[in-house]
Amino acid sequence: MTINFNKYENGLVPAIIQDYSTKTVLMLGYMNQEAYYKTQETNHVTFFSRSKNRLWTKGESSGNFLELINMKVDCDQDALLISVNPKGPTCHTGSDSCWNETNSSNYGFISKLERVIADRRENQNEESSYVASLFKGGINKIAQKVGEEAVEVVIEAKDENDTLFLNESADLLFHYLILLQAKGFTIKDVEAILKARQK
Repeated sequence: MTINFNKYENGLVPAIIQDYSTKTVLMLGYMNQEAYYKTQETNHVTFFSRSKNRLWTKGESSGNFLELINMKVDCDQDALLISVNPKGPTCHTGSDSCWNETNSSNYGFISKLERVIADRRENQNEESSYVASLFKGGINKIAQKVGEEAVEVVIEAKDENDTLFLNESADLLFHYLILLQAKGFTIKDVEAILKARQK
């Protein structure tokens, strides 16, 4: 990996810090060549502080280190994307990120769907809502529906119609997300179990 530290007069390149697991952008700092080498050597992200005019390892006073996972250089060789495992809040204000965002897993459309399910659960008086009607029916009804959808997925998996298989898979996932919330969980809890099993 070649980085052009000489492109700018001050010898610094921007370093974008991103959580390796959640992909949340945590902060922006600057590195010179010395900071880059120290980061590699210690596995703790180190910057060149323009205000202190010295090397500065994030967490050196707070203990909230940024544990290095990997570093990538951009196409112009003058910016870094650094993936980290943050050991505590990143921002000096105590926030997870310098943009005051919560650093949590986001599953795109699945997360949006979970929020819709949660809203339907809280507003079960909506008679037109299928999801609300499932919650009204209780855990047995929801679990039964998941079982039915699982059987349909298995049946379609044995056939050659990919469209039907994918549609039944979508139905199964949708009802499973409902079951998770009926039990007081979300997909994030399942992710935590899978991560714990990873060796």
